[in-house]
Amino acid sequence: MLNPFLQAIHRYPVKSVAGSGPGEAVVEPWGLAGDRRWMLVDGERRFVTQRARPRLAAAGAAELPGGALRLTAPDMPPLTVGVPEPGATVTVEVWGDKVEAVPASGAAAEWFGAYLGVPVQLVHLDEPARRRPTDPAYARPGETVSFADGFPLLLTTTSSLDALNSLVARGDHAGEGPLPMDRFRPNVVVDGTAPWDEDAWQRIRIGEVAFRVVKPCGRCVMTTTDQRTGRRGKEPLRTLARHRRIGDQLLFGQNLIPEGTGTLRVGDPFEVLARRPRG
Repeated sequence: MLNPFLQAIHRYPVKSVAGSGPGEAVVEPWGLAGDRRWMLVDGERRFVTQRARPRLAAAGAAELPGGALRLTAPDMPPLTVGVPEPGATVTVEVWGDKVEAVPASGAAAEWFGAYLGVPVQLVHLDEPARRRPTDPAYARPGETVSFADGFPLLLTTTSSLDALNSLVARGDHAGEGPLPMDRFRPNVVVDGTAPWDEDAWQRIRIGEVAFRVVKPCGRCVMTTTDQRTGRRGKEPLRTLARHRRIGDQLLFGQNLIPEGTGTLRVGDPFEVLARRPRG
């Protein structure tokens, strides 16, 4: 087996919208720089994602110099959205957390509203260092997170995806496979490890940055959504339910909290620093 290495980096400027695969990315305490600093909310200012609006999968958001966004979507004219000026915030909700955020321009709300067919507002996380604490059951005091579901980064491995696809191929919905990695929307993808070995990791290092591996990632209906078309199927949830169920969670990938900052680059070496005690 090859020495493990960082195979890919993924960054999603707008939560639940397609992002990019840069060759390198800066790790900040709350996640990759530029990752999920923007989010859509509904009329009650609750977060909007592909879970309810799968058409978001086909929309794209590219980060421009200075943090502005270039939005694209099928049958929509591209739109550039600037970072809102500091000012009055609104209280938005993401997974039960109340978070202060700055509304983006009305043009952004109109653009996404026209694309989705429902009223929405785009908001920006202006001060990630203090706006949203990470779950205290897993975090240390002062650790924060962006608009990501719960933790600063999500890691997956190519070997576990290969193993999952082998299981999908033997199931009732084999025609849906093999599934691409983008179904799982990871931030970092590691190659060269054994399938499912990440279940045992406690601390890791990627390049110059060490991370705590704090919690497996429970998967939802978003993983059944084709990230190019927005169409849904049954996999991988059917197969995960048979082979990767712990309690009411269907698991794929691991959540990370960085222990420091630095720059990740595709090709960086990967190392397991500590494993969880057996039993």
